[in-house]
Amino acid sequence: MADKTIAQHRSSKNKGSEPDSPAETHSIEEGKQSSANGVLEALGYEPELIRNRSTLQVAFMSFVLAAIPYGLATTFIYPLVGGGPVNIIWGWLAVSLIILCVAASLGEITSVYPTAGGVYYQTFMLAPPSYRRIASWICGWSYVVGNITITLAVNLGSTLFFISCINVFESAPGVGIFQAETYQVFLIFLAVTFFANAVSAFGNKWLPYLDTFAIFWTLAGVLAIVICVLAIAKEGRHDAEYVFTSFEPESGWLAGWSFCIGLLQAAYSTSSTGMVICMCEEVQQPSTQVPRAMVGTVIINTLAGFLFLIPLVFVLPDTKALAALESGQPLPSIIKSAIGSPVGSFLLLLPLVVLALFCVIGCTTAVSRSTWAFARDGGIPGSVWWKKVNKDGVPFNAMMLGMVVQILLGLIYFGSTAAFNAFSGVGVITLTVSYACPIAVSLARGRRHIKNGQFDLGTLGLVCNVVALAWSILVIPLFCMPSSIPVSADTFNYAPAVFIAFILIASGWYWAWGYEKYVGPPMVNDEFH
Repeated sequence: MADKTIAQHRSSKNKGSEPDSPAETHSIEEGKQSSANGVLEALGYEPELIRNRSTLQVAFMSFVLAAIPYGLATTFIYPLVGGGPVNIIWGWLAVSLIILCVAASLGEITSVYPTAGGVYYQTFMLAPPSYRRIASWICGWSYVVGNITITLAVNLGSTLFFISCINVFESAPGVGIFQAETYQVFLIFLAVTFFANAVSAFGNKWLPYLDTFAIFWTLAGVLAIVICVLAIAKEGRHDAEYVFTSFEPESGWLAGWSFCIGLLQAAYSTSSTGMVICMCEEVQQPSTQVPRAMVGTVIINTLAGFLFLIPLVFVLPDTKALAALESGQPLPSIIKSAIGSPVGSFLLLLPLVVLALFCVIGCTTAVSRSTWAFARDGGIPGSVWWKKVNKDGVPFNAMMLGMVVQILLGLIYFGSTAAFNAFSGVGVITLTVSYACPIAVSLARGRRHIKNGQFDLGTLGLVCNVVALAWSILVIPLFCMPSSIPVSADTFNYAPAVFIAFILIASGWYWAWGYEKYVGPPMVNDEFH
């Protein structure tokens, strides 16, 4: 039985006293890698990637994928329009607690099925034979499309944020020095995309160290921003009552729904939670390392988010003026109003720009792994090409496929500058759907498989499952809505169109090819079924 075989591999880890020499330490590390590869083989796969990440390095990558505070900076407009201070502070707390439940739920399942296929493999293994193929197909496409579109949103968001940072320097009052034309925005977007793919493709062995450096860089940058804006506060500071109780919706929606619309900032920043599952085949003890990294990172992100957001709200300038900014990027204006100097403001924003580059590299890596894993099981047209791994342990072809799709979708920016909203919205929707699939199937079947893993949360896990699924039901309609009304060409939400297009492509390919030929992940004699 698969679960029993996996358990046997896990129980065969080295035991005994602590190593007395570097040679013994090396031997134990090799033993751990051999054990992890044994689990992977028990799941039906041949080890192809290099296991070069520790628990901390997985957690650091997960942190970089969320890129707090960068992720909060680029989407600051949503809670600002949705409800102001209350939306910014309490919306972040609410979504963080929900995402903690999502991470815990996925962690339990990943502990049992630790593969790069992640949620779609888990869905296949947990679903009854009668609908396991279609369920894993939907989940797999959602996961891959979610990884690609959220990475596209990060790349484009980084571009727009960088331009806004440059424009803290003004040629005239209220006029930035770089009024980028559409083609210039697209060219910078291309440069960001090419850079991320080049680093991820050719610097694979250095990526764990880059993620580690990003943690310390982020901490230093956040502390610099917090200390400077609070100490200088050129336009004064609000009191605590304003920061924690002021609710000022500017969206035009009813107050309750407006607050929900403002949750896109937090949802976007935390949507990467399950993306790190695709790294399971690059760590030595995936059954424990990846679940712990997911849950631990959400907790760290929550605290980092508060450290970043609360000081900014204390020095928040007029929210109506910020909401009306043509750039849609209020953070540079907030920092400039607090610092009073364009040079000082740009220097404080620079750590976030660098963090954005770390984030796009991490997201690009996740795209390549998720695309490669789904192609390995024949879920993507031309899978024979996309499932190849080069000599450095990098799924290069899958990475290039993801890059080409991102560039083609990026062309939408020429037709609508609201494209970023569409990409971020559909990224949150599809990733949330993909996370919900294994959680829903697991819950429906009584969570019996969880006992075979090493991350069983018992009754708490059941509560987390329910919360995660309730959030999933809310996300789809919520992020298909425009952020404000009345709707204009600049505020129209194209996420539903992109989401429907994805559904049509995935469904069409299933009925044209998948229905007859897609068999899903390798079959094992799993006692759960």
